[in-house]
Amino acid sequence: MAEKQLLLLAGDFVEDYEIMVPFQALQAVGYSVHAVCPDKKAGDTVRTAVHDFEGNQTYTEKPGHNFTLNASFADVQPADYAGLVVPGGRAPEYLRLNERVLDVVRHFATEQKPLAAICHGLQILAAAGVLEGRTCTAYPACGPEVRNSGGTFVERAADDVNVDGNLVTAPAWPAHPKWIAAFLKALGASVTI
Repeated sequence: MAEKQLLLLAGDFVEDYEIMVPFQALQAVGYSVHAVCPDKKAGDTVRTAVHDFEGNQTYTEKPGHNFTLNASFADVQPADYAGLVVPGGRAPEYLRLNERVLDVVRHFATEQKPLAAICHGLQILAAAGVLEGRTCTAYPACGPEVRNSGGTFVERAADDVNVDGNLVTAPAWPAHPKWIAAFLKALGASVTI
């Protein structure tokens, strides 16, 4: 498979698994993944948070790792990328306030490029106004935002995925196997071992 570039949006307190796993898995199958964060450059880090499901009414949050960015947000040219990955965690709640982040997301939606979002990552898509008429899933607490932005929210099990054309969404990190596989399919990749 020829190397293709993917863009991954990050921010402080992004969910640890939701950034680490796709970042590594997509590279393992031949993609160059550029992890970026507004106001940060290659070599800077973002803090991650581990969200877990331990029988409470909502997830718990614990400190995660420092994740090193490998590209600079200021240098991002969306046309250079074949697809976009938007992890969850707490980062989306403030990344969605950045107009350039929203413009980047709009590029992928307008150009019908594969777009994978998980958990709270849908907050950014809702803020960008790209969910109107689309069917997606997310962490259930994001359902009202999806609906208020004109999207159709479907509940899925934590380990399931929803695909609507180029839009690949999942509720949380337990869905990684299905979510990443569906994103690869949307990218036109085939993986054989």
